[in-house]
Amino acid sequence: MKWLILPLGLLALTACSGKPPTPKADASTPPPRTATPWDDLKKQEQKAKDVQKVVDQQADEQRKQIDAAEH
Repeated sequence: MKWLILPLGLLALTACSGKPPTPKADASTPPPRTATPWDDLKKQEQKAKDVQKVVDQQADEQRKQIDAAEH
């Protein structure tokens, strides 16, 4: 019976320590995104699409100028 006093005393002290429990990770916040090998490919693809848009705009402007010069 005497051997129970020490573990029960420690249990009581830890239960009454008054420290708030540590907050657990919130499920609503997604984990940080990790980089993948395809990220660079996606960036290059987006850059190529942006360049193509600029080229198409310039071609359209040039076509309008040619049409205006012909009339």
